[in-house]
Amino acid sequence: MDALSANEAKTQFGDLLLKAQRAPIQINKNGKPVAVVISMDEYESIETLKLRLLQSRAAQAKVDINACNTVDGDSFFEALETGQHD
Repeated sequence: MDALSANEAKTQFGDLLLKAQRAPIQINKNGKPVAVVISMDEYESIETLKLRLLQSRAAQAKVDINACNTVDGDSFFEALETGQHD
């Protein structure tokens, strides 16, 4: 992944937008990564994947409830937030 300093991103903003259409661009401030600029297509793909994962987890939860294979809500949501699954 290409990287730019925050100052470079500011002064080369138009170029940054063009580059982000091809691949994600990391933005660093004081030498540390603080952001990533991605294309709208890539963003929409990520959001679609997140929605599919959430739908899958909800469907599995329904199956588990019907099978009386349940856990307490706090454990379920903690696993959901951390990305853990059975």
